[in-house]
Amino acid sequence: MSQLIFERSVPFRRAVRFDACDVPEVGLDEKYVRQSKARLPEVSEVDIVRHYMELSRYSFGVDNGFYPLGSCTMKYNPKLNEFTASLEGFTSIHPDQSLSTVSGTLELMDNLSISLSEITGMDAFTLQPAAGAHGEFTGLLLIRAYHNARNDNKRTKVIVPDSSHGTNPASASMAGYTVVSVPSNEMGGVDVEALKAVLNDEIAALMLTNPNTLGLFDPNICEISKLVHDIGGLLYYDGANLNAIMGTARPGDMGFDVVHLNLHKTFSTPHGGGGPGSGPVGVKSCLVPYLPHGTLIKETYGYRYIDERDTLSIGRMRSYYGNFLVNVRAYTYILSLGSDGLKAASQNAVLNANYMMNALKDTFPVAYPQTCMHEFVVSLADLKKETGISAKDICKALLDYQMHPPTMYFPLIVHEALMIEPTETESKESMDYFIQVLKDLKQLAYDDPQKILNAPYTTPVKRVDDVQAARNPILKFQHK
Repeated sequence: MSQLIFERSVPFRRAVRFDACDVPEVGLDEKYVRQSKARLPEVSEVDIVRHYMELSRYSFGVDNGFYPLGSCTMKYNPKLNEFTASLEGFTSIHPDQSLSTVSGTLELMDNLSISLSEITGMDAFTLQPAAGAHGEFTGLLLIRAYHNARNDNKRTKVIVPDSSHGTNPASASMAGYTVVSVPSNEMGGVDVEALKAVLNDEIAALMLTNPNTLGLFDPNICEISKLVHDIGGLLYYDGANLNAIMGTARPGDMGFDVVHLNLHKTFSTPHGGGGPGSGPVGVKSCLVPYLPHGTLIKETYGYRYIDERDTLSIGRMRSYYGNFLVNVRAYTYILSLGSDGLKAASQNAVLNANYMMNALKDTFPVAYPQTCMHEFVVSLADLKKETGISAKDICKALLDYQMHPPTMYFPLIVHEALMIEPTETESKESMDYFIQVLKDLKQLAYDDPQKILNAPYTTPVKRVDDVQAARNPILKFQHK
């Protein structure tokens, strides 16, 4: 039976014994000293090992099996990246060191910024943001600073399409803007006429993902760009889906002024999960003066960081200079693939998505059946109406086949949605297996729906009460 690490605790049991202290002890001021013993588990080394091995079996990752999580792009993380990021020259340094002692590190960061600028069509990059949403917020603050510097303070609104990532309106609101939504047209792109109706001199920017969350490239992007620029607004590019067009099209060439990138989605770094995220932000030259403190810039006689001397800067967005070892992983990926390899990766992602979409279109209705990019969306609304089996039920059943389910119920404009993204690293065999399982589950929904309703059968945790977990979460272990 599974036990928490605290439940394994036995008084005076320990995993390690430290050598006697061989340096003079330094006493702390009484106000910094604990008044009671820390309630930590007392366990042996084997207890700890078994605890973490057990936890690892609770998790599913791209190293375990197929992980077609649409929008989140759970692609394989090459182990070469991990080797590079573990090199002593990168791990045994400190961000407070003199710049003269870390010249190689600075060159890597500069080269990564140059590479990202070339890939996206931007003029400069900051590596400081610690996640995609953090990059969004940074980009919007840059846009705000740009308008304020021009005394254009009436621009208080940001346009966000209804197919956008949920973080887009949240980031705009956090940056102090009022969010204006525009609908999608029948082809899944921005409704240009609806966009024209809301464009005025109060618009600061349009946030756009292209390809969008439906996996579709908007053919009207150049017209959209001109419309926004004509009223004095800027274009913000959510780079979540750059992995579909990398090496083929560049946001900067489409007219975008600022872009954030999710390194885990496009450049194979670990997918954060609240941990090692990275969301670099690239800008056109008009926004360079406003880049945050801690951004590396190259000068005639070496490097320096933007700081208080740069009075137009939006200030510091996080401690130090970004999640450096994540950036090392991304740069390793770029160097190992090269320009041709990066383009091939995107092409294979698009090929895989279209292969799966066409294989499934007769099983589940495809929300927008035209040629997709890296992902596509199917609707299980008809299945639920006819059998009572929902998209969530199908996802639960998929867990018994050692596959992670696709993204469900997103985007919100598609009812009973499953958003599927195979990425470029999946083989035809793994995709064919997933396709067949979905077909089998659909048939089972008609033949024996209760069997699906009881799934999963093989996971350590079965179905949980989502409402109870949301309303009354248990966030910490209760000591007896």
